[in-house]
Amino acid sequence: MLNLQSTTSDRWLRQVDENLEEILIDHAHCENKAARAALNLLVAYVENDALCRAMSSIVIEELEHFHLVRELIDRRGIRFRRIRQSNYGAQLAALIRKREPGRAVDRLLVAGLIEARSCERFDLLREHLDDVELADFYGSLFESEASHHATYVRCAR
Repeated sequence: MLNLQSTTSDRWLRQVDENLEEILIDHAHCENKAARAALNLLVAYVENDALCRAMSSIVIEELEHFHLVRELIDRRGIRFRRIRQSNYGAQLAALIRKREPGRAVDRLLVAGLIEARSCERFDLLREHLDDVELADFYGSLFESEASHHATYVRCAR
């Protein structure tokens, strides 16, 4: 379904075990970025009604996910803070064409790829984590992330 050409490394799962707090904080930041990305697409292509409807739904869901992760962080007594962001998104953004209509297609496909990777990692976390609450939490997000991936790909067509 996700058609990713590579899978997440075992090294990433070892990092989860070593620093779960950082993973949770990063996850909250990623949900925030995902909401902003969808909102930016909505604003950039406001004349496309179907795209605007799809992006507004994603914005709402991503912000809900952000709040869910923040609540989880707060319940665990973890201090939410800024962290050093990876350059993953920036590296993908560098591949986006500069001119329309290719730019719109690339922006949607990059967002879809990021959602697909999130979906894959949420499934890995669900299987890997001994913490039942967290495993269930990541399992509950899987379907939504898969839906976002499919929406971005559909809108890019």
